[in-house]
Amino acid sequence: MPREKSAGAIIYKEEPFDTAQGKKYKRYYLLLHYPGMNRKGGHWEFAKGHIEEGEDYDATVRREVFEETGLKDIKIIPGFKQHIKYFFRKKEEGISEKNIKNKKPQWIFKLVTFFIAKANDDQVKISSEHIGYLWLPLDQAIKKTTYKNSKELLKKVDKFLTKKSPH
Repeated sequence: MPREKSAGAIIYKEEPFDTAQGKKYKRYYLLLHYPGMNRKGGHWEFAKGHIEEGEDYDATVRREVFEETGLKDIKIIPGFKQHIKYFFRKKEEGISEKNIKNKKPQWIFKLVTFFIAKANDDQVKISSEHIGYLWLPLDQAIKKTTYKNSKELLKKVDKFLTKKSPH
């Protein structure tokens, strides 16, 4: 079975918050809207992409974040690294959805390694592979994120950042 390795980031930003509530900042997560291929209406996910030959995780994450969001000024937060594994069916070029049903699908095993990246700029310019984006607080981001494993990943990221944060 073919395999693919990718790397990506859960991108967040912090904005000033009402200090009377005991917090200095409010955290928002960036979700990207991917168009529908196998899912009507598309799906909401994080920036990620293939690890190119000669690239390490850091280089892949920075390149993919920039290509997909236009964000260049990011800080990758040390100490967090999580994997998501899944299978997907590769759509072959030139084959319609109608005709693919008559072919044996090619299933691919995908391993995506995620990191956390803090955006120092929130001026997103999405790539042509996306149809939208949102900055959302944790509870709304969890609701909006499409896949269960991504929802769990968001919870882990927020827990990690909350423990690490002095505010």
